[in-house]
Amino acid sequence: MGWKAAMVGGKLAGVGGEKLRCAAAPAAAARSRMKLWMVRATTTVLLWTCVVQLTAVGDTWGPRVLKGWPSCITSPDDDAASATLAAARPEPVVDKAVLPPKRIYRNNGYLMVSCNGGLNQMRAAICDMVVIARYLNVTLVVPELDKTSFWNDPSEFQDIFDVEHFITSLRDEVRILRELPPRVKRRVEHGMYHSMPPISWSDISYYHNQILPLIRKYKVLHLNRTDARLANNGLPMEIQKLRCRVNYASLRFTSQIEELGKRVIRILRQNGPFLVLHLRYEMDMLAFSGCTQGCSNEEADDLTRMRYAYPWWKEKIINSELKRKDGLCPLTPEETALVLRALDIDRSMQIYIAAGEIYGGKRRMSALTSAYPNVVRKETLLEPSDLMFFQNHSSQMAALDYLVSLESDIFVPTYDGNMAKVVEGHRRYMGFKKTILLDRKLIVELVDQYNNSSLRWDEFSLMLKAAHANRMGSASKRTVILDRPKEEDYFYANPQECLQDSNLLHTS
Repeated sequence: MGWKAAMVGGKLAGVGGEKLRCAAAPAAAARSRMKLWMVRATTTVLLWTCVVQLTAVGDTWGPRVLKGWPSCITSPDDDAASATLAAARPEPVVDKAVLPPKRIYRNNGYLMVSCNGGLNQMRAAICDMVVIARYLNVTLVVPELDKTSFWNDPSEFQDIFDVEHFITSLRDEVRILRELPPRVKRRVEHGMYHSMPPISWSDISYYHNQILPLIRKYKVLHLNRTDARLANNGLPMEIQKLRCRVNYASLRFTSQIEELGKRVIRILRQNGPFLVLHLRYEMDMLAFSGCTQGCSNEEADDLTRMRYAYPWWKEKIINSELKRKDGLCPLTPEETALVLRALDIDRSMQIYIAAGEIYGGKRRMSALTSAYPNVVRKETLLEPSDLMFFQNHSSQMAALDYLVSLESDIFVPTYDGNMAKVVEGHRRYMGFKKTILLDRKLIVELVDQYNNSSLRWDEFSLMLKAAHANRMGSASKRTVILDRPKEEDYFYANPQECLQDSNLLHTS
């Protein structure tokens, strides 16, 4: 009996052990599965982290590391074919612009600016405002363009200029923001800022002594006029060079304007050399200047009415004849035709008109088109659809003319306005490209003598050539007139501090 009991007890114990082992088995399996899941999850996270890191730095070192690694799913034949194709057609190398390092400085406040005038007056002003912001150690807000002048152009900065390039290309000099930070913007919305026009033709000490204290006091300063607010001369070399850097490197037009400008230049180049004539004979220019040579009495009355309609045009009573004899009027199309012929500009030369609508239309242009049958403008070279988005945007139209003017074989302005001066300086910077700077006072005197038969044609032509032999945009020193900066040479017309042949300058 004892052994039977023992056997029964042993069986019971064996059954109990089996039950315990069976109960413990699922728990162990669950722990094993949990460990496996944790390993897989951790591995996945690590792999994704590696992929993200490789993607982020792939443009820098990834291609060099991975170049030539065979794919795990390509055959040797595919590798050979790919190598042959690569050898036959090398991969294009895309140069990425290397951004300059940011300049770190203690910010003294924020500078807002509202530019006034046409495209090129605003262009020069933007250069000056960048310089001022840099040397006052302030943050510049992307300038606001003029929308209230005669042209009524609603274009914003980013509609004309590449705003991202403008900001990043200058980040080693000055901090530029698209708009004020939210906290500062709220202060401005509540009127907590100061607005004023700076004094014209001021040197940098004026901005340090008069403007900087205002920025520190109000934190935000708004300069509501920007034309000619920095002196032409007497400034440190680094300031003059920064003006050039902004103008020639950082102020780049939008890709749409650049591409359309290149297309116009290609069309012109296909037909040979071309001359750009900046014919400032639009209605607004004649009304502003009071010049009515060749106009009918009715046209002269219309121009006078326009002059009185714009209160910011201060000069109202103007003697057109006296102003013309002083060389202060834009040349007429008829006078311009005589000058081009006298300077031996070939009759077959393409003449590209860089201007708005010529006052008097075809009637006033007839002398020029008779002398030079290949007169063209952007409107005749392009389809209407190409210019559709530029209509009623005079600054964008002027930007196209600016690009074409830079690339022309000869540039001839008939008046020394802002575009004439800024293009003249830019062409000097590009290697002293031929720019004929017309002596209008002498020209009208000689034209009148020729028209009343006091001069023969050969005499007229010889005298004009002699007078302009040294007026072709070559290297020269800026004329400085103390206490009369408006009458001296404009910095942007002759940025001699930035020109490569500055050591060869001569007085012309």
